[in-house]
Amino acid sequence: MAIKVYKPTTPSRRGMTGYSFEEITEAKPFKPLLAPISQKAGRNVRGKVTVRHRGGGHKRRYRVIDFRRDKFGIPARVEAIHYDPNRTARIALLLYADGERRYILAPAGLEVNAEVMSGPSADVRVGNALPLANIPLGTTIHNIELYPGRGGQLARAAGSAARLMAKEGDYAHIRLPSGEVRLVRLECLATVGQVSNVEHGNIQLGKAGRKRWLGRRPHTRGSAMTPRDHPHGGGEGKAPIGMSSPKSPWGKPTLGKKTRRNKSTDKYIVRRRQRKR
Repeated sequence: MAIKVYKPTTPSRRGMTGYSFEEITEAKPFKPLLAPISQKAGRNVRGKVTVRHRGGGHKRRYRVIDFRRDKFGIPARVEAIHYDPNRTARIALLLYADGERRYILAPAGLEVNAEVMSGPSADVRVGNALPLANIPLGTTIHNIELYPGRGGQLARAAGSAARLMAKEGDYAHIRLPSGEVRLVRLECLATVGQVSNVEHGNIQLGKAGRKRWLGRRPHTRGSAMTPRDHPHGGGEGKAPIGMSSPKSPWGKPTLGKKTRRNKSTDKYIVRRRQRKR
């Protein structure tokens, strides 16, 4: 995928980049695989804001994605590559030999009319989904299951790719995009290849309005507030926050504070993720 650079006709256009969409082969989505999606604006079922700075955004319809890849042994032809407004990756429309159509996450390099298949008998080829037991060591994979039959949960964002490092007993060692090495059962499915839209991280939005289209509202710095509104507030000029570590508006430690509580799955983590410097 190539990145489109805009001419600097306005200040907001200067430095703005976008998608060329050259990999998209069909503009209109497949209607039977569309579902309504409500805009929650960061609110839970009680109407309470649980995620701040969310709201607005363009109206969307959800594309039903097949993360399970449970049609074993049935070949499918890639009918089209579509844009999905609900995710950063592209999606591929598959036409199975029995006439059924499904959406999957499109791997990088998957082309129209290519044949893909899932199951233990599938070849190790881009777009095919196989159990980890049948995938050779060192293979790049994505859409990895954590529990057999639940569907892919790991490495699904644009450009994401994990790597199969080793097999030991009933588990495989998977190096995730974060650098974490995790144990996953060998019967779990994974798709071969890297997720499409690799250049997504290089896109420059260029203006505030483009963020609003994505449903992201403005974020005010805590240091610009008063002490009653935020722990970072107060002081004359650009004063330091006056505490050893940053805090949330409710006085809880943040920016580096570990929030992981699921101790029951600690035994599956071989190596923690690499901290960014």
